[in-house]
Amino acid sequence: MEIRLAESKDIKQLIKMRWDNTLEFDENKKDESYEKFEIECQTFLENALQSRQWFIWIAEEENKIVSHIYIELIQKVPRPGRITHPFAYMTNVYTTPEYRNEGVGSKLLSSINKWIKENKFEFVIVWPSDESKNYYKKNGYVDCVDPMEYLPS
Repeated sequence: MEIRLAESKDIKQLIKMRWDNTLEFDENKKDESYEKFEIECQTFLENALQSRQWFIWIAEEENKIVSHIYIELIQKVPRPGRITHPFAYMTNVYTTPEYRNEGVGSKLLSSINKWIKENKFEFVIVWPSDESKNYYKKNGYVDCVDPMEYLPS
């Protein structure tokens, strides 16, 4: 099993995994157009991989991506008297069904946690589903106070 950052050669697999992930948890999306989604996701991933804002970590076995975690770095406004480090937003965490409960996701997350410490990011936020909370807790994550949000209508 290889843990690495995604490259442009991985885009087609990442698009399909995002599609599969969505349909697995939301069957109402099954009537959506894959072609439209593919175009939008392709553009997003091309831009993300070229940026220094997004980091897409993958676990790969025999050239097949079996798990991924997306990290977006959020820059903070500098404050006098302290060095300002970005924080990380973790999203789109997914392991293919046949590789679940085998430690693949934890191995991937452990690599990311090490990378976060090495780069001195201030903290990581993730909005886990109820089903995934134990996964994060066993990998060192703790509950925090819920943020507020504004939903324009």
